[in-house]
Amino acid sequence: MVERTTGIFWGLVAMLLGASVFYGVQVWLATAGQQARDAALASGDVVRLASVIDGDTLVVSKEGQGRATVRLLGIKSFESKHAKDDVAQHGRAAEEALRRLAIDQPLRVLLNNPPKDRSGRTLATLYRDVDDLALQLVAAGQVLVYTVYPFPGMQSYLQAQNAARQQRLGLWADPAAVERAEGLIREWSKAAP
Repeated sequence: MVERTTGIFWGLVAMLLGASVFYGVQVWLATAGQQARDAALASGDVVRLASVIDGDTLVVSKEGQGRATVRLLGIKSFESKHAKDDVAQHGRAAEEALRRLAIDQPLRVLLNNPPKDRSGRTLATLYRDVDDLALQLVAAGQVLVYTVYPFPGMQSYLQAQNAARQQRLGLWADPAAVERAEGLIREWSKAAP
């Protein structure tokens, strides 16, 4: 009886391991296939909003060439998916603000150097006419300036952030968000080169 129970146990373990490997490989293949299908973006390309992932990341479509995930250079939004997080509402507000700025508008791409982040997303500044979308989000108090990796417009972004903070715009009007933002800013300043 013990040998039979042991056999059943190890059979279940083998079955679970096999299922885990199978699904892991399927996820990997789907991710690799998606990255291979991403449109290649170049500075000067004109794209359109396909979807907003969060307050600092969106998917754009390039006519006739597919889609690409773009991480907006120089900003960081609060997470929006955690319902119990006190500042998640500001992440959702940043998503909505980004959607309003980009929807039904041609967006011009300015690639960063390097053009990709560790996750394979395109790092870029997106412009609607002459307006930098990320800078507009910072000026409205919707997102924070991400200072770990210096970028060309960082001083302008920091000035806009200070103005939004002084005017208590967006997240800067919420004491819990200000506390979280100050902690992140301190953490990022320690991590910056």
